[in-house]
Amino acid sequence: MEDVFTRFFEHLVGRADLDAPMKFRLILQPVMAVIVAIRSGLRDAKSGKPPYFWALFTDRAHRASMLKDGWKSIGRIYILGIVMDVIYQIIVFRRFYPVETLVVAAVLAVVPYLLVRGPVTRIARGAGKKTAE
Repeated sequence: MEDVFTRFFEHLVGRADLDAPMKFRLILQPVMAVIVAIRSGLRDAKSGKPPYFWALFTDRAHRASMLKDGWKSIGRIYILGIVMDVIYQIIVFRRFYPVETLVVAAVLAVVPYLLVRGPVTRIARGAGKKTAE
């Protein structure tokens, strides 16, 4: 079991090697996720919705619809991340590690999305109040 965890972390760290093939995806995916998060955050501010990530934990009544909305926004980028990581694994490792693929796609797409959408909503809402005054 220890070998599995060791391999897992070595592979994750190895993906950040700037000499590795397909290194563009380490920038492309998070940038795409941030762009989508900004669009979603601005839409949330305009419609009066609460900041996304915080509301996932505090608003039980709307959690399912919020998760569905988030997945609708980020789903294609996540799937693209999975495809790109599978290609990377085949090129570099000549094997496929599904759990690693899911983790890498989540780190490169979902995490930036979650970190950006809520603050964009707050900033846009704050900017809207200042212009209204």
